[in-house]
Amino acid sequence: MSIILGALAGWIAEKVMKFDTGLIMNIVLGIVGALVGNFLLGLVGVGLGGWLGQLIVAIIGACVLIYVYRLIKANQG
Repeated sequence: MSIILGALAGWIAEKVMKFDTGLIMNIVLGIVGALVGNFLLGLVGVGLGGWLGQLIVAIIGACVLIYVYRLIKANQG
């Protein structure tokens, strides 16, 4: 279920951020995004339960990852 949820979250984040990736990268973005999102929301004391809450957290985390990636790429060139 985590892989499916991660793939869905990565795909949604890809569309929101207009970042073109493939299926495997969507899965990675979604799963790592879920970890990042849970960590960031945990810092401010927010927790979302259930699969829908975790999907939202994963999307937020994946968008943050894409944003940070773009910042790093922009500062390298």
